[in-house]
Amino acid sequence: MNSLNDRYRWMLPVVALALLLMLPGCNSAGDNQPASRFLSVGTAPPGGAFFVVGGAITQTVSENLGELPWQISAEATKGTQENIRRLAKGELNFALANAAISYFAVRGEGSWEAAQPIRTVMTLAPNVALFITPANSGIKTIGDLKGQRVVVGPAGAGFEYFLQPILAAHGVSYDDFTPLYNTQAGAVDMLADGAAAAAFLGGAVPTASIVQACASQDILFIPFDETAKANLIAQYPFFNPATIPAATYRGQEAAFNGLNVGSMHLITAATEDEETVYQFTKTLYEHREAVVAKHPAGKAINPTNVIRDTGTPFHPGAIRYFREIGIWPGDGAGQ
Repeated sequence: MNSLNDRYRWMLPVVALALLLMLPGCNSAGDNQPASRFLSVGTAPPGGAFFVVGGAITQTVSENLGELPWQISAEATKGTQENIRRLAKGELNFALANAAISYFAVRGEGSWEAAQPIRTVMTLAPNVALFITPANSGIKTIGDLKGQRVVVGPAGAGFEYFLQPILAAHGVSYDDFTPLYNTQAGAVDMLADGAAAAAFLGGAVPTASIVQACASQDILFIPFDETAKANLIAQYPFFNPATIPAATYRGQEAAFNGLNVGSMHLITAATEDEETVYQFTKTLYEHREAVVAKHPAGKAINPTNVIRDTGTPFHPGAIRYFREIGIWPGDGAGQ
């Protein structure tokens, strides 16, 4: 006589198969679901425009994914130089960077030990910077900075990549004055208490640090020599003329002919998947008004500006989208 176990032995393979199909990834419905991908966007330390704009971009794309199986997070970093190195290592997928620093990084020039494998996704807001000084300092030109104590930006921030060419065009170098390293807010304090005679400040207009400086004392904007400025613009694609309208700052009676010293731009690794970059670019561009609502710098996401060549090649995924919507200027542009 067969035992109960013998009678139901034939069911064991069926039960085993059923249990197997219940496991994650082993059923046919699961096979039709794309695997979720985590994407990270490098920004900068809290307190600056990069941190806020990076968060706005991340939030905008995250809120408009549709069927894209992504989970996106913005990550505070030390800024452009860290972002570039971490993109190259595969630790970030996208990042914000200063176009001047990217220009030298992708060529392996300056302090970069080798060419960095980065590509532009889109050009963003201009970084309008200039030297300011107390109106009674006696400093009238960039040449007058010689022998003075001058704030040149935070240590390790990479300001030298655009500041040294500016100084050289005016016949000045770091050896001609005492360079002081501090944040923009710290620079304003140093100007106020006399610890510095001048400071190099900038960002999106109006720049908070310049607003603060002009509110605390009478400030002179040190003019760029027009010939030197023209030579810089001709030599480096990341330099562009930029006008600060009159009355932007307290005491500013006339428009100031300034300089965009390297736009904020969105970058990625050269090895990043083309479809990922295409979809990220498409989603961000199509919902750009949501970025504007979060930060005025979002206005730079427009047909003319996003494709502007700053010297770092564009990623094929971005080019594909810009061609698709008819704003890419043609083969070779941005290459």
